[in-house]
Amino acid sequence: METETHSPEAAEPQTCLDLKPIAEGTNQLCEAIVSQEGFAELYKKIDAFINDEKLKYEYGMLNDRGALLQQKQQAGMEISDEEIAGFEKLRDEFMANPVATQFLEAQEEVQQVQDRIHQVIAKTFEVGHVPQSEDFDFCSDGFGNCGCE
Repeated sequence: METETHSPEAAEPQTCLDLKPIAEGTNQLCEAIVSQEGFAELYKKIDAFINDEKLKYEYGMLNDRGALLQQKQQAGMEISDEEIAGFEKLRDEFMANPVATQFLEAQEEVQQVQDRIHQVIAKTFEVGHVPQSEDFDFCSDGFGNCGCE
């Protein structure tokens, strides 16, 4: 019986790009994010939510209930007034908690930053160079800085 030997290099997928400078640049990007004055406040809002088990449970229940109602609607099923009222009650109770609303605001800001970073990276692959404001279909460099003035 023959035994196959695999070299460590064979296990790694072959890539065209050296990932080490990308990792270094990613670390620099993360440092640029966490070193900003507003990051501590943003992190505090997220952390407060993450450490509140009851609130996380309520958030999960709210999302599950919303998804169930959406599935029923998409399937053409009728949604009762009681189901709608139950969902609205859960939502109102959740939104009455300042930790919840601050978390949702922080989550929105994080999503915007992630979207903008992704937009610039995607544009880099699309145009084949570091994108400039003129490479975008709108008046922006991907981060809301308009060079049109």
